[in-house]
Amino acid sequence: MKQTLQLKLGQHLTMTPQLQQAIRLLQLSTLDLQQEIQEALDSNMMLEPTDDDAPTIDDASQPANDPVEKGGDLGEANDINGEEINSTGSQTEIPDELPVDTSWEDVYDNVQVSTSTLPVSEQSDFEFQRPISQTLRQHLLSQIEMERFSDQDSAIAVAIVDSINDHGYLSSSISDIHQGLLSQLEDLEFDEVEAVLHRVQNFDPSGVGAVDLVDCLLIQLNNLPDETPWKQEACSLVSDSLEHLAAQNQMRLKRDLGLSDEDLALVVSLIRSLDPRPGTRIENSDSQYVTPDVFVTKKNGSWRVSLNPDTAPKLRVNPFYSGLIKRADNSADNTCMKNHLQEAKWFLKSLQSRSETVLKVANCIVEHQFEFLESGPIAMKPLVLREIAEVVEMHESTISRVTTQKYMHTPNGIFEFKYFFSSHVSTEAGGECSSIAIRAFIQELIESENIAKPLSDNKISALLKSKGINVARRTIAKYREVMSIPPSNQRKRVL
Repeated sequence: MKQTLQLKLGQHLTMTPQLQQAIRLLQLSTLDLQQEIQEALDSNMMLEPTDDDAPTIDDASQPANDPVEKGGDLGEANDINGEEINSTGSQTEIPDELPVDTSWEDVYDNVQVSTSTLPVSEQSDFEFQRPISQTLRQHLLSQIEMERFSDQDSAIAVAIVDSINDHGYLSSSISDIHQGLLSQLEDLEFDEVEAVLHRVQNFDPSGVGAVDLVDCLLIQLNNLPDETPWKQEACSLVSDSLEHLAAQNQMRLKRDLGLSDEDLALVVSLIRSLDPRPGTRIENSDSQYVTPDVFVTKKNGSWRVSLNPDTAPKLRVNPFYSGLIKRADNSADNTCMKNHLQEAKWFLKSLQSRSETVLKVANCIVEHQFEFLESGPIAMKPLVLREIAEVVEMHESTISRVTTQKYMHTPNGIFEFKYFFSSHVSTEAGGECSSIAIRAFIQELIESENIAKPLSDNKISALLKSKGINVARRTIAKYREVMSIPPSNQRKRVL
């Protein structure tokens, strides 16, 4: 086999580093973009923020918190601060004895701590402190520590708490808990586990540690004051006729309890005031805040889109370091600065391209869905990525990256760009109706229905067809499940 050399000409697409960086920045969310910008500021000497708080080039050589430049050495600064504190507060020194006819509150009631006199680190902790989230298990363990448990009962209580799920129910039976503790506690009786369980069931939130729903509701009812109206009747209903209440069997409930319609309604109202999932009261998740990328406002009768200036800080090339690149030599320092300068220019260009693309796509969405901004979800029009891609003359994959994890602040709320894209259903007039508008119609019909005779999926389909929207019953059921709306038999309420 003879080896030969051949020359061929061809075309292929090459992903340059600049293009890869632009695509990566385009698909980042606001939080990820801010982290990316911070990493670029930390790694590239040529980049610097241009906000008002940024230090100038002249101040860069001097420390920001140098006590010598602010009026003497550190000891003199502390003395000055101490004199200022003594001059502002008249009761900064505690006297040896108070007069007989005065109290502590008379002297120190108006003393306030000023955060300006605290160190910078302590000021930050004082100003930005937030409540610490706590799990249900931690909440219950803290109550065990406050109870007067013996060492053995404390171990039993901890085992019981470990068996409680997030909803507040026991995930293991009492016998299983007893068997699991026998290896740790010798001669442990089953009655001791039950006794500790009853004490745990009195913890906050009320109803925690229940075996099932009936037990959970009974615990909450028993914790109510004895003078609570209809308490005994509610306990009887929960113990003996809870399944009839779930089936809305009003006649059976009236016969079992011997109550009139008005009295039965009061008993059911008391039961509905209870929490079937007490463990969910203790939330462990921190609040997640969404930062919108664009703002949509109405001015002079037209909708306008503007970028959120807080999503990304303004950056620029440091003029001091860029001015040092004047030598034509090939030293390592000069080469490093040139590389950093080129990377900084690419990064700034990619950020500008990202902002322009996001603003362009947002303008197209607002122009297409302006009726949604005027009338709400019912006026939402069907929209696909291809339509926006044709208007802005970009590929659909680029539009998909732009609309992912990007949010728009509108008068109707904050929505992801993806929210405005939906499939469509044909109407009798030859038009189209988006799936979001259909779900809004379904939600409106269900909210206005008679709870004693809720609308079935067939009835909802007929009502939509009367408006010219052809939607099958199966489609109604699918949209209803997406909105977490139960079927008509479960929505029925006669009490």
